[in-house]
Amino acid sequence: MSRNVHITVEYDGSAFRGWQAQPGSRTVQGVLEQALSRVCGEDIRLNGASRTDAGVHALGQSASFTGNFGIPAGRIPIAANDLLDDVRVTVADDAPEGFHARFDARGKTYLYRIAASREPDIFLRNYRYLLNESPDKGKMEEASARLVGTYDFAAFRTMGGAGQGDTVRTITEIGIEQHDATDTKGGPIRETDIRVSGDGFMYNMVRIIAGTLVEIGLGSRGLESVAAAIRSKERADAGHRAPAAGLYLETVYY
Repeated sequence: MSRNVHITVEYDGSAFRGWQAQPGSRTVQGVLEQALSRVCGEDIRLNGASRTDAGVHALGQSASFTGNFGIPAGRIPIAANDLLDDVRVTVADDAPEGFHARFDARGKTYLYRIAASREPDIFLRNYRYLLNESPDKGKMEEASARLVGTYDFAAFRTMGGAGQGDTVRTITEIGIEQHDATDTKGGPIRETDIRVSGDGFMYNMVRIIAGTLVEIGLGSRGLESVAAAIRSKERADAGHRAPAAGLYLETVYY
């Protein structure tokens, strides 16, 4: 009897060419499928909720798969994690017939992390966007408020993603937090966390939103540019694409 299993996964994306399986490349999907195939004793193919890019991390990626295996769902994380290192299955549950991790998702939250210091810590380069100065939180919050709602976000994407004919998306919330911390050598840093929640995101959309907010926070871009980019729908009117290293898929909602 065929079963459907839903898993939640976290991973360090530094050494991967992204989520999606690609011939000749180390990907999160490929590594996970290999481990789950051994655990389940049959060929496993995953449906991921998000096709994260090379260098992007996940705290709560979601995936589903079907098969005729007998291992209880609750045992899958224990068995799979023995075969994995920079990927970890945190939860596995039996799902209803027909459940699909990507097509049934109702929304996602992404976290973008920034670390500012006079001397950027190279050991954080794979996990933060490293800046020499901290962006202004108030300006970023004011700008982010202008992105919340349902708009055509054509200016906030790069070409290359599949199925992006419709560029209208709804952002439900953007939160900005700042706090003092220390780097891996004990030096002082100022961290900025940007959380973006919405019903769906286009290719590089969150990274471009982050880059736009950083430019506004550093004073190199005006607040009015957010509305101008939405109106024009032109990529050139939005900010730069922030590095992949700072991006984390935090939660997928169903």
